[in-house]
Amino acid sequence: MAVQRFRSIEEMSAAPAPRRSSDAFERFIRHCARYREISPRVYPRGVFRYRSLEEAQRDRRRWREESAAAAGPETAEGSRQD
Repeated sequence: MAVQRFRSIEEMSAAPAPRRSSDAFERFIRHCARYREISPRVYPRGVFRYRSLEEAQRDRRRWREESAAAAGPETAEGSRQD
């Protein structure tokens, strides 16, 4: 994208706003939707209380592993750990 220079605020205000092709953004949105359909994250319903952060993270890891196992063996091996 080229850089456009202005000598004054009036000149800047008069310039037309550049328009981009929305194809790339639309493709990105379709890709995100497809990814969510292929690999949805499943969390149990409800509100959970924990006595420590470690306990909460342990549950989160367990839910992630159960979700990956339900999705299939190739997903369980490549699951990302936050």
